[in-house]
Amino acid sequence: MTTQELFFKLLRYKSITPNDDGAFCFIADYLLEYEHKRVDIEDTKNLFIYKKFGDGPHLSFVGHIDVVPPGEGWSSDPFEPTIRDNKIYARGTQDMKSGVCAFLRAMKQTKKFNGTLCAILTSDEEGDATHGTIEVLKYLKKIDFLPNYAIVAEPTSEDKFGDTIKIGRRGSINGVLHVKGKQGHAAYPKKAINPINQIAEVLNKIAGHYFDNGDENFAPSELVITDIRAGMQMTNVTPNELSMMFNVRNSTNTNKEDIKKYVSNLCTDFDYSLKLTQNSIPFLTDKSSIIVEVLQNSLKSIVGSRAKLSTSGGTSDARYLSQFGIDTIECGVINDRIHGVDERCSIDEVERLEKIFLHVIDSF
Repeated sequence: MTTQELFFKLLRYKSITPNDDGAFCFIADYLLEYEHKRVDIEDTKNLFIYKKFGDGPHLSFVGHIDVVPPGEGWSSDPFEPTIRDNKIYARGTQDMKSGVCAFLRAMKQTKKFNGTLCAILTSDEEGDATHGTIEVLKYLKKIDFLPNYAIVAEPTSEDKFGDTIKIGRRGSINGVLHVKGKQGHAAYPKKAINPINQIAEVLNKIAGHYFDNGDENFAPSELVITDIRAGMQMTNVTPNELSMMFNVRNSTNTNKEDIKKYVSNLCTDFDYSLKLTQNSIPFLTDKSSIIVEVLQNSLKSIVGSRAKLSTSGGTSDARYLSQFGIDTIECGVINDRIHGVDERCSIDEVERLEKIFLHVIDSF
């Protein structure tokens, strides 16, 4: 089976999160020479594949087979890969069946590896991700079989293939600020407590606030307001309450307590409540880690240049691996249409990514 044939096979699975649509059974058969372990929990399917080649380090590839719903407006069937202008159009081409295809092919071909090689695959990365990769890692810790190094095959390239890899990610903190007022008639504002007026007094100190200045690895941790609502859509009634939602993509220099303290200090004159939830914790893999250097050398060998090291973007399953002390990086195809209509990727990118991953494996 060629790289393109495998890629097309994976793309045809309607694996909308958290459904694998049978893809994991196929993958297990494709890598029949490896050992397989299913770690399924509720409606989430997880597949762990491994093989011991020697006594060297334990290297893992990590990916997800699930995709977001295709939405409307596609130029062709999103689950029937179509070639146009040397690009393959289908849901999941960039995020991230290209990466899965590349590391499955590399794992199939390697002959030189001198350690334990594995892959962790889940059907729930695009959804809640509560029963996905994290549960496989818990299982591996229980049996004392955690990898030393991991490559998550997320689409990380920016302008051209191989120009960027990720050595970390910012965390994500969601906030809901609820301000309680007193409903009243717009003609008698003094008899009411208008929560809109109250929040207006401090809004310029909340919106776009930087909690830190960033550093060589991370951009500043900025508060981004995502929603404000109040009232009953009436012109003559002032609202009884106001709700504001926000998000902070935080670096390692800012934590949830910093955000709580700052917002609370601005609202001391209000009747308010504040709820903060941490969806992911920021992490950073040391630039001097072996996995960073090996991947950079592989990129140099295949694409002719080393990549920029980045921590930008949203969250990924890499955040879970770092919590278990695994040196983790991310490397994949160009990211410019993930989750969008007419998502597409060139087969050349997939084939070169496969060569990079094979070079990494054979370099250990």
